[in-house]
Amino acid sequence: MLKANINKVVLTNNDADREVLRNINFSISNNMIYSVLGKNGSGKSTLIKSLTGLLNSDLYKVDGKVLWFDENIFEMKKVRLLSLRKTEIKYVMQDLTRNFDPLKTIKYYFDYTGFKEKTISLQLKSFLLPDYQIISNLHSYELSGGMAQRISLLIAMLSNPKLLILDEPTSAIDYANINLIKLKLLEFKKTGGSVLIVTQDIDFAKEISDKIAFLHDNKLSEFIEIVDFFKDSGLSLHNTFLQSYKELQ
Repeated sequence: MLKANINKVVLTNNDADREVLRNINFSISNNMIYSVLGKNGSGKSTLIKSLTGLLNSDLYKVDGKVLWFDENIFEMKKVRLLSLRKTEIKYVMQDLTRNFDPLKTIKYYFDYTGFKEKTISLQLKSFLLPDYQIISNLHSYELSGGMAQRISLLIAMLSNPKLLILDEPTSAIDYANINLIKLKLLEFKKTGGSVLIVTQDIDFAKEISDKIAFLHDNKLSEFIEIVDFFKDSGLSLHNTFLQSYKELQ
């Protein structure tokens, strides 16, 4: 489905270049949930934004390629790239309330999906959210963290994308919402979709993932089967990755 071969991601600031990621190589297959564990500031958000060219090109330079089936995302024309982001690869970013325009109601985002009120209403019910007439008239600053997370995921899933990319999906939400999100992601996987998660939440990653990798010192480990990743022995991770993982516990 997706194959990333990124040699390096360089941040240019005040005429000084700094390598923030290097040797990023991994593949994503159908019907799988992948998690990337990493500390705050390790480059997790930079990693996922680099996959579809979401990084600011004035600040970041990406050397490499990302194949989406047989297409190189970095060589796509703008129209094709926008179509990809709209229907095939959907993101749910971490800072949820700021991802919405505070001057617009949630109805604006529902309308943008192109789906009718009836379809959205059914999804709202399944996400344990208020009725369409209530939620559509709210602004982002009137939402709790859990509501913003569920609405963002709902909107992302409406187009039935092939890949969902989630940045810290459990941050600032309670246990009940975490369980609901877990359920929705597992349902999404059953329908043929795949999920890529970047997170510091080890327990969530352990419960939901098929494979896990670790981001440390600007490098990404190989993705390991969930059963093997959490064993004390037999890990195929470099010692630096293993030590950093233990520090997160």
